[in-house]
Amino acid sequence: MLEYLIVGQLINTHGVKGELKVMPQTDDPQRFRKLKWVYIDKNGSLEKYNISGVKFFKQFVIIKFEGIDRIEEAEKLKGFYIKVDRANAVKLPKNSFFITDILGLEVYDENNQLLGELKDVIQTGSNDVYVVRDSASKEILIPALKSVVKEISIEEGKISVILPKGLLD
Repeated sequence: MLEYLIVGQLINTHGVKGELKVMPQTDDPQRFRKLKWVYIDKNGSLEKYNISGVKFFKQFVIIKFEGIDRIEEAEKLKGFYIKVDRANAVKLPKNSFFITDILGLEVYDENNQLLGELKDVIQTGSNDVYVVRDSASKEILIPALKSVVKEISIEEGKISVILPKGLLD
């Protein structure tokens, strides 16, 4: 399990006073308002930055860090990812998981037969879809519905599903 979670990427500067444009990588961009500080991952080296301002523009978050007051300073942060530690991560409801925590789990059907490994999660808006790839690199797209996904056990590294009829045909 990763200790730090990515919540956004600094994609560009905004204005000349050191603000940065963030592409949020979280389901709830409003969470940036609650953050007092974040880590910026500078190619594997995490540096803590205090947040002094947050506002929103279209699908972006505009963020201001303490001590970054000029566009030249902000430009040095472009491209880096913003991370939070688990203690500052959003608290998920019971039986909900961060995508990063379930990627790589093995997926089994109702007969306990291995279907493959969870490689990706497609967020469609109505429900997520699990992209499962078997050892022959064949992909199965499994809807992440309560009627299909019966159990996720991160400790066992296992997801149990009941496949809808006709899904493998």
